[in-house]
Amino acid sequence: MLMNEMSSLSNMQFFEKVAALLNQARNHIARSVNATMTKTYFEIGRMIVEEEQPGEERAAYGKELLADLSKRLTSEFGKGFSATNLRQMRTFFWPLKNSRQCLLNW
Repeated sequence: MLMNEMSSLSNMQFFEKVAALLNQARNHIARSVNATMTKTYFEIGRMIVEEEQPGEERAAYGKELLADLSKRLTSEFGKGFSATNLRQMRTFFWPLKNSRQCLLNW
C-alpha cells in the first residue's frame, strides 16, 4: 500500500470513529429530551387536574382555565400548548397518577 492510501484509510477510520461518537451522543440527547418532556407533560396534566375541581361551576371554569393557559403558554413558549394538547396532558396524567413516584424517578 502506498503511504497516501494508508493515510486516506486511516483518516476514514478516524472519521468513522468520530461520527459514531456523535451519533451516539445525538441518540442519548434525544432519549433524554423525550424523557424530560414526558415528565413535564405528566406534571402539567397533574397541575391541571389539581387546579380543576368537580362540579358544574368548576367545569366551566376548567374550560376557561385551559383556554387562558393555552393562550398564555403559546405566547410565551410557542406552538404545542393548544387547549386540545393541554386536555391530552390532563388525560395522560389520569391513568398514571398512582404511578407518579415511579415516573418522577426516571
